[in-house]
Amino acid sequence: MTEYAVVNPATGETLATYDTFTDDEVEAAVGRADAASRSWARTSPSERAELLHRAAELHRERREELASIIVREMGKPLEAALGEVDFAADITQFYADQIAVITADQPLPIAGEGTAVIRRTPLGALLGIMPWNFPYYQVARFAAPNLAMGNTILLKHAPQCPESAAAIETIYRDAGFPEGAYVDLRVTNEQAASIIADPRVHGVSVTGSERAGAAVAEAAGRNLKKVALELGGSDPFLLLSTDDLDATVQAAVDARLDNTGQSCNAAKRFVVVDELYDAFLEKFSAAMSAATLGDPNDADTVLGPLSSLTAAERLQEQVDRAVSQGATLVTGGTRDGAFFTPTVLTDVTAEMDAYREEFFGPVGVVYRVADEDAAVAVANDTPFGLGSYLFTTDEEQAQRVADRIEAGMVFVNLVLADSPELPFGGIKRSGTSRELGLLAADEFVNKKLIRTA
Repeated sequence: MTEYAVVNPATGETLATYDTFTDDEVEAAVGRADAASRSWARTSPSERAELLHRAAELHRERREELASIIVREMGKPLEAALGEVDFAADITQFYADQIAVITADQPLPIAGEGTAVIRRTPLGALLGIMPWNFPYYQVARFAAPNLAMGNTILLKHAPQCPESAAAIETIYRDAGFPEGAYVDLRVTNEQAASIIADPRVHGVSVTGSERAGAAVAEAAGRNLKKVALELGGSDPFLLLSTDDLDATVQAAVDARLDNTGQSCNAAKRFVVVDELYDAFLEKFSAAMSAATLGDPNDADTVLGPLSSLTAAERLQEQVDRAVSQGATLVTGGTRDGAFFTPTVLTDVTAEMDAYREEFFGPVGVVYRVADEDAAVAVANDTPFGLGSYLFTTDEEQAQRVADRIEAGMVFVNLVLADSPELPFGGIKRSGTSRELGLLAADEFVNKKLIRTA
């Protein structure tokens, strides 16, 4: 059975296929992770930190090799692929550096004599289900904090990323992690459901679509397992005022086209006050149109293909449906294989599907609003609540509006500012948990009370 395959989206060529695990291989993999969890949990934080440091170093040493893998797996432009490998290394390094902080006892004030502390202890083997859009970054932000805490990892990567998935497992093995601490899985959805149900697996994290998140959460709930969800987003970009419209437009383009528009927390809805709308739309549409597509192996390429022909066809159908329902196509909207031209839509209303859909590709929807209150209303009128972007020259307005936006993250007057120390996550249909930062290390631990007389 060959569900796992490397298909170069730039050419459509199938480069390699890989068999999924047999049920016996799945049983053995879970057994290894379960067995390793007992000894790994007893390893000192300093020993775990040393191995995480080495894993970070190996990411950096192998960055060109790792980057080339995801260029052919999912079409990421080479420079962006190299940057992703570097970010994965930085994340791994962060948890190695912070391990004393995240594993320290937390003293509690008590009434009466004695002491009380919260001691964070690992749960055991965890299952991670990761997507294709950031093959290294997504894994690092799940695996690194949990390995630091003493959990072990079973990792089901996207079926189109078997080679990057294997490369990550090799890094952890070469770094000196014990057998079973990090296990790469090539399994079907049905096998994944069986793994979630296995009593030796103590939690599951999924980054992906709403559909995938709902299915995993349902399986986890039936089996009383902790689940962490990081799902889709339709992040608003609110423009209320600016003293440099050209710079703001460039920030908007950068926030929309990062990863060829295939980021959960990309800016996707541009909500602009009336007095700036016409100038913003003209400049934004021109800048989007100027972003040329090219060979992802070319160091100068900004936009590569979408991750697959299917993804491009799905985006085309969304754009065509939006136009058929009354939206205005300002620029773009065409496809050549898996390549999709940067696209701008306007005149999208609440009656249209596009108003509440996520466009996972280089498509921006621009809205005209009268004032701050109307901007906040449009920003919050979505089933998603992952990130958001707010541009204003008024500091008081910035804090006021940031407080009103219904999202897990608000970035004020900047974009592309993710960093290992900053928590990442959302609300509503965008998810239930936090990754990155110190909060990530608290997702899959037993916060054990120890009360001493």
